[in-house]
Amino acid sequence: MATEPGDEAGSPRLRPGSDLGRRVAQRRAELGLTREETAARARMDPGYLAYVESQAGSVSLEALTGLANALETSVSALLGGGTEEPPGRGPLARSPVLEELSLAECWEKLAAGGVGRVVFSRSEGPEAAPVNYRFAGDAIVFRTAAGGALASVVGGEVAFEVDRIDEARSEGWSVLVRGVAEPVTDPQEQQRLRDTADPQPWAGGERDTWVRIPLGTISGRRIRSGL
Repeated sequence: MATEPGDEAGSPRLRPGSDLGRRVAQRRAELGLTREETAARARMDPGYLAYVESQAGSVSLEALTGLANALETSVSALLGGGTEEPPGRGPLARSPVLEELSLAECWEKLAAGGVGRVVFSRSEGPEAAPVNYRFAGDAIVFRTAAGGALASVVGGEVAFEVDRIDEARSEGWSVLVRGVAEPVTDPQEQQRLRDTADPQPWAGGERDTWVRIPLGTISGRRIRSGL
């Protein structure tokens, strides 16, 4: 995300509609930090951090650097740099360690919801499609368009994968679920899901075909720095 010159040297002025605040709040949530904890790490007043997250118009480079360090990321990432680039182009982590996630850890990461990938087979071959999903009970739930490719997977075996990558630290994790995609056709159950676990697809449009993937087999891996 580009910036415009600020009123003072080293104080970039963010363009209207800046999503810096949203990126800061999202990264803070990923790390499980409160606003007060983040402010203490960044050596700034919690009130100023609240301003940054809600309506920042001009933020000093010093403040941005402090926030990036506190949130274990980079100034570029907070400003939206690299969003059009494929992930995982950063350098190798120091002394990387690859480890298996426990079942409890897999459930915890799935429960957060977000964007995952449904992997299925078509006549043309294997295919993967990203979906917004929620975790309801013991199943992955998503909505799709009637007559679309994902609607056709109902009744068949699929895989579902979700992951997160930390470019700044060259770390990340992934969880893989295998199961049978089932339709959710009961109107009362659909309404319950709308009220409690609506995935709200980013793609928009009419996506009223509900699909659930009960958890069959689950596995997960994490790569982290050993230092």
